[in-house]
Amino acid sequence: MKGIVLAGGSGTRLYPLTMVTSKQLLPIYDKPMIYYPLSVLMNAGIRDILIISTPQDTPRFEALLGDGHQFGVQLTYQVQPSPDGLAQAFIIGEEFIGNDSVAMVLGDNIFFGHGLNKRLKAAVENAETGKGATVFGYYVDDPERFGIVEFDSEGKAISIEEKPEKPKSNYCVTGLYFYDNKVVEYAKNLKPSPRGELEITDLNRIYLEDGSLNVELLGQGFTWLDTGTHESLVEATNFVKTIETHQHRKIACLEEIGYLNGWIGKDQLLTDIEPLKKNQYGQYLMDVMNGKYIDK
Repeated sequence: MKGIVLAGGSGTRLYPLTMVTSKQLLPIYDKPMIYYPLSVLMNAGIRDILIISTPQDTPRFEALLGDGHQFGVQLTYQVQPSPDGLAQAFIIGEEFIGNDSVAMVLGDNIFFGHGLNKRLKAAVENAETGKGATVFGYYVDDPERFGIVEFDSEGKAISIEEKPEKPKSNYCVTGLYFYDNKVVEYAKNLKPSPRGELEITDLNRIYLEDGSLNVELLGQGFTWLDTGTHESLVEATNFVKTIETHQHRKIACLEEIGYLNGWIGKDQLLTDIEPLKKNQYGQYLMDVMNGKYIDK
């Protein structure tokens, strides 16, 4: 499976913070925001990843992340000339995707929870074995801001509506999507919505209507953060700091994920640590390398 991080957009809701930089390069506690969605793909076992961003921001992501070898992944980059909808990513990434299935995560989304990796890998398997698409639902208090899923009495998804005036549930579709290879053709055949965008909700509706959309609810014990406002940036930073302080483990530490997955060895990890050795991030990686933490 291939992976895409869509890190475009102008970030106007975060002005003046984002007037000269991408919001996905802003810090969430001790890491750039883009580390968090990248970690989701890596935890799903995906190593071949395309980052799509704006013409001005793409070189900044390349300067930060390079080709990804330091994390044990292969990163490539493409430009989204204008923000014409989330589903456009599959058209831009058509050549990158090739004949593979594909997962996409939005560059400003943070996911956390015990057992998440197991769910991610199940979504990969579903797409790779022809069982269709998987999206993740999450309870929100302001459903009119999102794509909302309606369920029948047996908990089966029966409709999806983008930013509804009268929401049929409080469960939104988060910014993480797993698809089979059909998604490319589906995206190419979409018609722009009234706001002129190729909507991801229209893409998901195609899978829903042919009975191949799996909606996984992230319930108690899971956290999803969409960091698109000043308030949510602070909330995300406080959340990550609290978890890392109390659990003594980092969230979205890409070097750690690559090392524990066996994608990089000790020599590469030591190289990664060198520029970080004067702070707690580098010390944490030393502890990881020395086997201080036990994963069960």
